Amino acid sequence: MSELTALTAAEFDEAVLRSDTPAIVDFWAPWCGPCKMVTTAVEEIAAELAGKINAYKVNVDEQQEIAVKYGVRSLPTLLIFKGGEVSEQMIGAQPKGAILERIEAVLGE
Repeated sequence: MSELTALTAAEFDEAVLRSDTPAIVDFWAPWCGPCKMVTTAVEEIAAELAGKINAYKVNVDEQQEIAVKYGVRSLPTLLIFKGGEVSEQMIGAQPKGAILERIEAVLGE
């Protein structure tokens, strides 16, 4: 399993928007139970797809401006970025297989 890199607002643009590698960003909060399940699934996927996709997490309690910028209103929320734009959005707890399908669809574009 691969630990997700936590991003701050200062790091977000460089790590996600300017990267040539697609990225999945896990918006979460420490008090969110379903977020823990989703984070575990994203960590496993990140390890399986190492080199094909970058994986990050954003604590919405600490980085509210990023959450507001992308309209994150429910947790957990996963956004998949490609070419600096949101390609996919998943809201709520998702099984690993469903997350992987959405990532593979973006990678195949």
